[in-house]
Amino acid sequence: MSDDFADRYGNGLAVRRAVLGEAHVARATAAVTPFDTDFQRFITESAWGSVWARPGLTRRERSLITLALLAALGHDDEMAMHVRATRNTGATPADITEALLHVAIYAGVPAANHAIKIAKMTLAAMTEEDQVAGAAAQESTPDVP
Repeated sequence: MSDDFADRYGNGLAVRRAVLGEAHVARATAAVTPFDTDFQRFITESAWGSVWARPGLTRRERSLITLALLAALGHDDEMAMHVRATRNTGATPADITEALLHVAIYAGVPAANHAIKIAKMTLAAMTEEDQVAGAAAQESTPDVP
């Protein structure tokens, strides 16, 4: 394997962690089997190490494009995962709304409607998780007299 490919894998892994989060990548890496090892390497090098690592768009812009494409193609699990990733890419719920309005026009109302449902459920779960984490952090902070 040439240094270019090794760099692409290492860079891809770093970008993947930055976008999807360390916990997600750790779970995905732990679940790799001999059956999907080559596929996981391929997506890390190609999607994350080549496309997501390019300088031409911000991560926020790539995130919104990705969400629109996933919504248009009906890739529900990936849609939810990339809505979660907006926490790391800088795309806001308002940005997601705008992207999904575009999906409605260019890919169809049913695709956008379903994606909006997934986005709403995912954003609500993220808000709940943040509230639980915030409450836990407050409980673990010692009272200072």
